[in-house]
Amino acid sequence: MDSKRALERRLSRVRGFDEPRVELEQYPTPADVAAQLVHLADLQGDLEGTVVDLGTGTGMLALGAALRTPERVVGLDADRGALATAQENERRVDPSQGPDWLLGDGGRLPLRLSGATVLMNPPFGAQHGNRGADKRFLEGALEIADVVYSIHNAGSREFVESFVADNGGRVTHAYELALEIDRQFDFHDEESRTIRAECYRSSWRGV
Repeated sequence: MDSKRALERRLSRVRGFDEPRVELEQYPTPADVAAQLVHLADLQGDLEGTVVDLGTGTGMLALGAALRTPERVVGLDADRGALATAQENERRVDPSQGPDWLLGDGGRLPLRLSGATVLMNPPFGAQHGNRGADKRFLEGALEIADVVYSIHNAGSREFVESFVADNGGRVTHAYELALEIDRQFDFHDEESRTIRAECYRSSWRGV
């Protein structure tokens, strides 16, 4: 297994969105954040079967998983432009077995799977008209997965733990992280900004 640092180096080849869509909250997942999440999932033995990246965007988490040895990786996104960027990033990262790229909404899945592992950095639901997006993605993940790794805005612990417990699972790991966001929309008044966030591993295995 490659080290977390080696994984981050490979993922640093991933480029961002050509035309990010604010209504979809399209912010790229940094390579260091993705490497940490994928490394944890690998250590937990969660990347051996089918891995699905909901709201894959630039393909960062799907490609990180594909650099390990899962049976199958699926990257799903509702934006065709994002999927085109993800496919280009696949050529940059060059995993031995590339993901399947699928057009679809992370909250209304066009997939019939069970027992998968979901990795996702969903919309936080910060934009008007997109409220509750992270909950929709968690609900979608539950349709296909028994382990979910999800990134959320800071201060989401009570929400995530309550949602998971109400649906018969448990949060096994939680850690804080920082998302470095470069200026990409007109309303951004800084060249870059650091956003505090949190990552959770939620499990329904053996519960």
